[in-house]
Amino acid sequence: MKIKQLKGKFNSHLSGFLRAGLVGALVLLQFSVIIALSLWLRSYTVYFYLILEVLSLFVVITLINDNRSPSYKIAWVCIVLLLPISGHVMYALWGKSTANKKLSNVIKAKIERGNTFHTYEEHILEEIREDYKEIERVSNYMVSEGFPMFKNNQITYYAMGEDTFDAMFDDIRKAKHFILIEFFIVAEGGLWDELHSILLDKIKEGVEVKFLYDDFGAMIRTPKNFRRILENEGIQVRVFNPIHKYTDKLYMNYRSHQKIVVIDGNIGYTGGMNIADEYANLIERFGVWKDSAVRVYGDAVWGLTVTFLEMWEIASSGEYLDYTIYKPTDVFEKNQTFACVVADGPVNNPSNPIENTYKQIIYSANDYLYITTPYLILEEDMRLALIMAARSGVDVRIITPFIPDKKHVKILTNYNYGVLLQNGIRIYEYTPGFIHAKSIINENCGIVGTINMDYRSFYLHYECGVFMSEAKIIADIKADFMKTLKVSKEISFEEWNRRPAALKLYQSILNIFSTQM
Repeated sequence: MKIKQLKGKFNSHLSGFLRAGLVGALVLLQFSVIIALSLWLRSYTVYFYLILEVLSLFVVITLINDNRSPSYKIAWVCIVLLLPISGHVMYALWGKSTANKKLSNVIKAKIERGNTFHTYEEHILEEIREDYKEIERVSNYMVSEGFPMFKNNQITYYAMGEDTFDAMFDDIRKAKHFILIEFFIVAEGGLWDELHSILLDKIKEGVEVKFLYDDFGAMIRTPKNFRRILENEGIQVRVFNPIHKYTDKLYMNYRSHQKIVVIDGNIGYTGGMNIADEYANLIERFGVWKDSAVRVYGDAVWGLTVTFLEMWEIASSGEYLDYTIYKPTDVFEKNQTFACVVADGPVNNPSNPIENTYKQIIYSANDYLYITTPYLILEEDMRLALIMAARSGVDVRIITPFIPDKKHVKILTNYNYGVLLQNGIRIYEYTPGFIHAKSIINENCGIVGTINMDYRSFYLHYECGVFMSEAKIIADIKADFMKTLKVSKEISFEEWNRRPAALKLYQSILNIFSTQM
């Protein structure tokens, strides 16, 4: 059945709201204790004033010498100075770089173990060095970060979620050995019903199914016993980072935003899509929902497989897998389509391979740089990279949504337009609705994946994407971008500058908290 023939629906479950409410209440309780403590200490202001001054100085010095991003440090300096007592307690609980170090080390060890299953073929880099020098620098960088370059790939680009799911479900129906699935959001509806039915059929045929989803993303729109139902049906299930486990730590904020589907090790998908009916326009939320994805058939699928299995082990208790049993079963036709799967997460902070790969693509652009992103909340160095490209004569264009899914994030996205517009970057808003597509391309290469142009994607979420360098696939992505421009409204600096004074003030205040939005 074609996706457009499915009947969409939007369900939410009371159990999910109750779980979210309980976690929210626990977090609010922590804040209440902090505020109560600060009120109690007010009566001892004379005695504590000097101590607070010393503590503030210590926190500021610590943050200045911290190697995390400037935006993160500035936000904490503001909180500590605005809330003299409670701000210090908040920083001690959630702001220190040592927070959750033990947990992060465990996760990092699992990722490092998974990376040992990668193979690095030096001759690929030699071919790039000799014949494809325009991507030599970024290729060397990705390999140095543990992401091998692959050749022998056939890559297909999908401009809409419904097209992606049509192809994906057809491939899943043909699975012979195993299916690996990871999504951030899973929601009951026509899309899930169709996928669920296909998976049950494949289990009856003896196909192994591993299904991983993020707890936050599935909490509201799946029933309380969702995991148990699937496990009873024979599906292997893992839930990433249950939100109730870390209510006293910032780690509850770290989600797996990755979307990966691998079939028999031969075919892989990634992109912005989730298992929810709005992603395939079966229901309307925020107008027409535009998403993008890529299908990879070839050697690079192994990069998606390794990334999935690493996240599977992270979501498991002490489980270690033999990655080799998930190797490709096909022999792929030899070609020069280079691809690399890049993945990232908060355990890499402050060094973030995906953000740095984006910068490499920006720096290497000579003719054009085209970006689609639902959120545009930029760090200073990313902003400067884009401005440098535009001022160097590169045609830099960015498409963001006209209809937002998160109003406050839209307000901050709009706030980020100003300096970009002033420096020759052209910004458009997708007028039919919400553009959720995440892509960046220049004339030689690009990435399609799960990565938004914001602090959360670069520093707080686990993300992934496929780096590609092949004329046809870049041309396909560019053609879709140019087509999307025709239904988008260009924003001028004069229009942006005429926004109400109250909005300007609100944006300036909201920007303090941009690293958490």
